[in-house]
Amino acid sequence: MSLTPTQKAPLDVPVERRALYEQNFREMTRGTGRIMMMAADQKVEHLNDDFHGPGISEDDADPEHLFRIASRARIGVMATQVGLIARYGADYPGIRYVAKLNSKTHLVPTKMSDPESRQWLSFEQLDLFRESSSLPILAVGYTIYPGSRAEPEMLREAARLVYEAHQRGLLAILWAYPRGAAVADERDPHLIAGVAGLAACLGADFVKVNEPKAKDGGNAAALREAVLAAGRTRLICAGGKETSVPDFLKRLHAQIHEAGAAGNATGRNIHQRSLPEAVAFCNAISAITLEGATLDEAVALYQKELLAASAAE
Repeated sequence: MSLTPTQKAPLDVPVERRALYEQNFREMTRGTGRIMMMAADQKVEHLNDDFHGPGISEDDADPEHLFRIASRARIGVMATQVGLIARYGADYPGIRYVAKLNSKTHLVPTKMSDPESRQWLSFEQLDLFRESSSLPILAVGYTIYPGSRAEPEMLREAARLVYEAHQRGLLAILWAYPRGAAVADERDPHLIAGVAGLAACLGADFVKVNEPKAKDGGNAAALREAVLAAGRTRLICAGGKETSVPDFLKRLHAQIHEAGAAGNATGRNIHQRSLPEAVAFCNAISAITLEGATLDEAVALYQKELLAASAAE
């Protein structure tokens, strides 16, 4: 996929909304064609497991921590539910948002029931919120679980969501995770590529997938299959569980600069850290994603910003 600072609006965006769509794309990607998305939807998806416990900063216990990070760090957009945006958005009008329109908890495991996640708010309700709040909501997000018994309903809902978003000049991001009793290996590279292509058929602008796990350890090469399958739908990877800064940045650099991913969607690896650490880490991620920094440059930036934060205390 060619990397350009603009993206031509698809044909389901009305002519009178195409300039807005392209403006929203430029804002989301900071004019780079790549997206640094801070994923902040886990308070539903994982309840409080990701926000309190061993190894998690006390800062993360307060939902406002998410907004403090996003307002101080260099990101493209923050993805979260409308309820949180409504509670905190007035104090953080400078954040660009992705409104996550469906979510589910992890209380019912896949072995008990195939996953199903349905849309919480209608677009008419989202329109009213966007108008009354005047907050910069540039896109909507929605999770699908290919392989679930509820797949037909979720795909129908996702297709309509993408269409309705485009009608308004908004972008649409699909979280696409193959999951259910029929799915033997959720991280199978060929399957990840398949769901990336499925997201393209649904019309998504970006698709968020879990990084595939190749048997030979060549995850970047395996991810390349998914990038190609997604075509003009830009592919990004979930950040996954908390890991060391150098290891995370090394993996991210390979995803973008070897496999051709169009950015990242990172949550726990950011917000489980203290505010200074989280901001420094965000900026290192953005250096790779938005500025083309090398791994060494990104690690050095992280360390420099942490030292500056410590000196300022």
